[in-house]
Amino acid sequence: MIMGCTSGAGKSLLATALCRHFSNLGIRVAPFKAQNMSNNAAVTPDGGEIGRAQYLQALAARVTPEVRMQPVLLKPQADTLSQVIVLGRHAPELTQTPWLARKSRLWSVVRDSLHSLLRDFELVVIEGAGSPAEVNLRPSDIVNMRVALEADAEVYLVADIDRGGAFAHLLGTFLCLDPEERARIKGFVLNKFRGDPTLLGDGMDWLRAHTGVPTVAIVPMIQHCLPEEDDIRALAARAQASEAEVRVALIAYPYASNFDEFDPLLSEPGVSVSVVRERQALDGFDAVILPGSKHTAESLRYLRRTGLALEVVRAAQRGVLIHGVCGGMQMLGQHVRDPHVVESGDIVGLGLLDVVTEMKPNKTTAQRCAHCVEVGAVCGYEIHHGVTTSGARASVHIEDGLGWRQDNVIGVYLHDLFKHTAYRRWWLGLLGWRSQTDDWDQRLDAELDRVARIVMAHWQAAEGLLKPWARH
Repeated sequence: MIMGCTSGAGKSLLATALCRHFSNLGIRVAPFKAQNMSNNAAVTPDGGEIGRAQYLQALAARVTPEVRMQPVLLKPQADTLSQVIVLGRHAPELTQTPWLARKSRLWSVVRDSLHSLLRDFELVVIEGAGSPAEVNLRPSDIVNMRVALEADAEVYLVADIDRGGAFAHLLGTFLCLDPEERARIKGFVLNKFRGDPTLLGDGMDWLRAHTGVPTVAIVPMIQHCLPEEDDIRALAARAQASEAEVRVALIAYPYASNFDEFDPLLSEPGVSVSVVRERQALDGFDAVILPGSKHTAESLRYLRRTGLALEVVRAAQRGVLIHGVCGGMQMLGQHVRDPHVVESGDIVGLGLLDVVTEMKPNKTTAQRCAHCVEVGAVCGYEIHHGVTTSGARASVHIEDGLGWRQDNVIGVYLHDLFKHTAYRRWWLGLLGWRSQTDDWDQRLDAELDRVARIVMAHWQAAEGLLKPWARH
């Protein structure tokens, strides 16, 4: 089990690397995270929702993603409210239940999912959430040490040394645990290290003297193109690093979701994707993307409140390509009607696409393949409450009610379109881009192997980690 001293310590990446490493050894391995809070969700083949991180970890393990790999998903839709997804499906009653009252009902689901994976696989790589040292949350814990004890798991505690204070984080976290929990900690990991290792001095010896726990890995800062779990800052840093032949603006409103589906654009030479949060003139951009949103109405209100809505409309009027995905597509339409108050009532759209959306209580979650008029067959996934109908001015872009086009404005329900080589080439071709492009899935698979090799090369106690699997 991989736990972190803080959110963002690198748990997801390390768990992903371990899944690929053990899979490469021929071990039947599966990922598990009891609960996650993220609006970045993926859809499993049977139509359930799980976090993008666990979906990627399943791909790293070369197994089919399943809802039991992440039985509880919380999707924030207000400062004090999250939609609760249990075993891949929206649970409206639990969404309205106070957090502390949920524990008893969710723990049985977590426990059953965990034990089913332990029965069906040789090894389970478990990821914690946040930090096990959050003493205020310990009574309601269903994701950290309670899972470790239930699984009889060996725990490796990770600190982000790039932030500073890593030794204090590791020691302090260790001291916040009960004796039974401390006994589960088998090693510390210093993650995201850059610089001269000799500068660490006798820090690891000092830490072991105070805890009895060895530092088993000093993992370097790894530049990679794997999807980030829930951090648009990482995408922003990568986006601004490239020379721009084609410039794309990605609008980051509150409750925006599934940013990783735009990673393939970043992989292309000469393409820059700039994250735009505040009002600015969109002059100089060749395209503007409105991503999905967990709360379409509130995201649209933010665009109007900040003045970004006016800038998007002005860009469209200048002929800039405007592309909306799911909630972003709904915002581009004429109206978003909400008779069941799924979100917060009716709202007028930006009026750039002749479509009208009505929010429905039941959520659509499915993997889908359909025909794109300009490209041919495309596949992706749907996650939305809305049902959208088109008017006379919007022509079909993707059949089966999955996408429309009106002059330079495109709106789609289908996520992950940019992972399709043909679609990505066509879309960038509209912007004058003429370079060659690679298959994204193949590149992602190769990147999983590369990251796994780097992590394991710096895991100093690899022989201990592999001991239970010596037969391989």
